Amino acid sequence: MATAAATGIHLHDLPEPILTHIFSLVCDVRSRNAMSLACRRWRTLERTTRTSLVLRGHVRSPFLLPTCFPAVAHLDLSLLSPWGHHPFLLHHQQPPPPPPPPQFYHHNLAEQAVLVAARLAQTFPRVSSLAIYARDPSVVAALAPLWPGLRAVRLVRWHQRPPALPVGADLAPLLAACPALSTLDLSQFYCWTEDVPQALQDHPVAAASLTRLDLLCPASTEGFCSSKLADIVAACPNLTHLLVPCVFNPRCIEFVGDDALLMLATGCPRLSLLHLVDPSTLSPARSDSEAKEDAAVTGPGLEELFAKLPQLEDLALDLCHNVRDAGPSLEMLSYKCPKIKSLKLGQFHGVCKGAWLHLDGVSVCGRLESLCIKNSADLFDSGLVTIARGCRRLSRLEIHGCHKVTEAGIRKLSSILRSTLVDIAISGCQLLDAARSLRALEPIRDRIERLHIDCIWVLPELDQLPQTPEKTADDSDVDQVDEEMSDESRNKKSRHSDGNDGSNESSSFWFRTWANLRCLSLWVPAGEVLTPLGDAGLESCPQLEGISIKVEGDCRTCPRPRQRVFGLSFLARYPRLVKMKLDCGEAIGYALTAPTGHMDLSLWERFYLHGISDLRLYELDYWPPQDKEVNQRSLSLPATGLIQECLSLRKLFIHGTTHEHFMRFFLMMPVLRDVQLREDYYPAPENDMSTEMRVDSCSRFEEALNSRLIPD
Repeated sequence: MATAAATGIHLHDLPEPILTHIFSLVCDVRSRNAMSLACRRWRTLERTTRTSLVLRGHVRSPFLLPTCFPAVAHLDLSLLSPWGHHPFLLHHQQPPPPPPPPQFYHHNLAEQAVLVAARLAQTFPRVSSLAIYARDPSVVAALAPLWPGLRAVRLVRWHQRPPALPVGADLAPLLAACPALSTLDLSQFYCWTEDVPQALQDHPVAAASLTRLDLLCPASTEGFCSSKLADIVAACPNLTHLLVPCVFNPRCIEFVGDDALLMLATGCPRLSLLHLVDPSTLSPARSDSEAKEDAAVTGPGLEELFAKLPQLEDLALDLCHNVRDAGPSLEMLSYKCPKIKSLKLGQFHGVCKGAWLHLDGVSVCGRLESLCIKNSADLFDSGLVTIARGCRRLSRLEIHGCHKVTEAGIRKLSSILRSTLVDIAISGCQLLDAARSLRALEPIRDRIERLHIDCIWVLPELDQLPQTPEKTADDSDVDQVDEEMSDESRNKKSRHSDGNDGSNESSSFWFRTWANLRCLSLWVPAGEVLTPLGDAGLESCPQLEGISIKVEGDCRTCPRPRQRVFGLSFLARYPRLVKMKLDCGEAIGYALTAPTGHMDLSLWERFYLHGISDLRLYELDYWPPQDKEVNQRSLSLPATGLIQECLSLRKLFIHGTTHEHFMRFFLMMPVLRDVQLREDYYPAPENDMSTEMRVDSCSRFEEALNSRLIPD
């Protein structure tokens, strides 16, 4: 730097091709925006090299479309304001009185749709990937012909499907206009299960060109039966990525079993990613019920499936019915699918027994980098240790609903995988509360980057269990790693101790620093608090940037919390925390007057949001609690006032509805720049109540927000 300053040479003096290449390598949006402020030349380079753009403007202002991004290939229109209220091409202001004749009115409406669509095509001529909120097929019908070379499309719709539409009409305009489409993402698009097979059969050219198809929409409670799955496979023989919810219940007609899996593998032999899940597993609410019936998927059927898919790299089989004796078939997975790197299993038994010195079950898949095991009733600590011995490349591990796993097993696994494991999630395990889960991760505390735990603070019944450590073949290796960790801890203590006997608090602080933890996810039962998080082991996280908190449970049956606040102010000890997701969407309560002795939703929101003003957040996503009886998720007055006190907020996204005069509180936040109401849950309200935010209400608020002067 000193030499460059002395000679007068700067980055700005680099040749144009080199500087353009440097700009094209920068992906972070904020970094690119900062670079564009350096000088006019850099601004021009940034605009001409940006390939991805998410528009957040208002649909009533097409003249404000940016015309300086000619290289944009990935265009996201799904977050245009007002979010999801109307098909954006047909949204307009009502003409002033006297109203024009009906024929003139519809004529102007059609002309406006054509003009807006043409303006988009002219501004972004190179679009090959498009995301859009398609509440009505007319949106896709107007846009798709303008970019016939589209390769990837993501449709979004959380509102109910118009019942008068013919089967397949939602997708017909897209498949007809884009015959070269290769990726179709419907993971956030609610439609009927009959729509997809019918649309694919009606447009065989576009269906045959598809290589990636995602149908895992949490809004749908119905899966695809074997006949519908066969129609999709027959229409799309070139698929390499397939994600689809299936009917695995053997009591249902045309359930998916061994024959359907073999048919799938035979029809799409090029699959490298295959996710087949039960629709109930996509629900945002947690389900910990144990399966009592067996699925029609067997070990021999799985072996035939694996033998037909030699290119498989990512496999998810998340069922709600038992798959017995899966160990031998999982061993065959390693031999028949040598490229397998990611595996997710739900309700599988015999995943890994770990009874002898040799590897068995999933532990034979030594190339795995990501593993998720859900609701495995016979997975013990010995099986976990054997998995760690065999899968030495694991960087991500998720354990959910495995009630035989204990702290000792997780600790041994993390000791063996200390050099690779950086992402771990532990949830729904009866023998693991928050403190035990964090103690079990002590060997990788200084390496872990992403963590999920359940905020279950006290499990007194665990203290009465007999401590019977089980020895396995790798106990010597684990003991050696533990001894090294103990030596390291003792050395660290000698460095930071001041020699006094009363320095226990200082030592505890140094021992519990999670040096590389950047993302933390917490699941909290309704009525619990966050304050014991420090005592459980998460006192110091100097690199923590984002936290996700999900509150779930029935607040109507919860007693009044002993503490008056949830404890968000506790998170102020994390100095770099700037992003938070607070999801209370699965917290059920009384939206109206609560019975005597109970709290209504406004009081619960006051409980959960108290202390948010102590945090220096940059971005907040908030899901208000709901009353399922009236399908209402609305921001209350106490919640509005508490959020308004977080003066550092730059972005605020409310996943629900609220009143217009409540939103006016947010105008007093000095640096707030981006606010949006998103009803991204099913079913999204068709017509908001007269006292809540409407389309015109959103428009007035956004105009007031954009007219303010932002200090920076």
